[in-house]
Amino acid sequence: MDRSSLLQLIQEQQLDPENTGFIGADTFTGLVHSHELPLDPAKLDMLVALAQSNERGQVCYQELVDLVSANISSKRSSSFKRAIANGQRALPRDGLLDEPGLGVYKRFVRYVAYEILPREVDRHWYFYRHRSCPPPVFMASVTLAQIIVFLCYGARLNKWVLQTYHPEYMKSPLVYHPGHRARAWRFLTYMFMHVGLEQLGFNALLQLMIGVPLEMVHGLLRISLLYLAGVLAGSLTVSITDMRAPVVGGSGGVYALCSAHLANVVMNWAGMRCPYKLLRMVLALVCMSSEVGRAVWLRFSPPLPASGPQPSFMAHLAGAVVGVSMGLTILRSYEERLRDQCGWWVVLLAYGTFLLFAIFWNIFAYDLLGAHIPPPP
Repeated sequence: MDRSSLLQLIQEQQLDPENTGFIGADTFTGLVHSHELPLDPAKLDMLVALAQSNERGQVCYQELVDLVSANISSKRSSSFKRAIANGQRALPRDGLLDEPGLGVYKRFVRYVAYEILPREVDRHWYFYRHRSCPPPVFMASVTLAQIIVFLCYGARLNKWVLQTYHPEYMKSPLVYHPGHRARAWRFLTYMFMHVGLEQLGFNALLQLMIGVPLEMVHGLLRISLLYLAGVLAGSLTVSITDMRAPVVGGSGGVYALCSAHLANVVMNWAGMRCPYKLLRMVLALVCMSSEVGRAVWLRFSPPLPASGPQPSFMAHLAGAVVGVSMGLTILRSYEERLRDQCGWWVVLLAYGTFLLFAIFWNIFAYDLLGAHIPPPP
């Protein structure tokens, strides 16, 4: 049914005899069921609920026309967002928790919905639209690659903790070293290298526990953008603030994911339904703070003499800043186009300005300041 057909149907059946532009909730529900309007099931379920919970008990039929005639895609149309905005932003019943007979995978999808999304409307939308294909391959692939690289170097060097103390380890073409700033790929590939088993375990655990659910909800492109933005910001921040230090580990990306998720929970505290959210947030903050403290200790008070400065901890802090700014903007724009969000352009402009500054810093500042860089291994 197209726009003109629906308008004709509304006019013929005199659904709006006073030309108010609105249809009563009961009339709307009857129209949907009797004429089998080709609405997306998730949109239909939520619009019926919103119409019933609307203060006036009405739904704007122009928005219904827009919804029916719109090209149904994975992104919610502007007319659907207006319909949601005109409602109470909440469904009258907690349908997902009451959903009977769900399989193991659908129960996991429901758990992810309540873990990540703060609004019931969004949870319903995600639950009914979720498809298992494509799977969350980005975070799984990055974690697997990090484990493989770690095992290869561990077996080769016969060293599984404090690997950066081994001279051969720091000769890897993946490690960021200030003496190799011209090799631009190192600003990203350092995320595959780790100090030791404990750092790898911490990063891999958080990537799988937080990164995979985020990728399931927000998609590969958004989460990979957030993760890689945190990784790149981490190495560039180290090149500015700790000019002698190398960088290893994926902590910049991990902290971008974690800080974005935690900030989203705090900003939407009342709506989040994840169990034991206060306890889990405290544990996450304690673990992240402990990891930063350990990195600071290894940087300035290494337990063993080393041939050069140890990896910097500034990548952790840079990743957290990226998560709170860029990540929070992404998570709050669930299934909405980022280009329509004013905050997204502000964050993108700030990040682009930082990148330009960091590039010029790496080209000119080291020579102008006469920075004494330890010779690369």
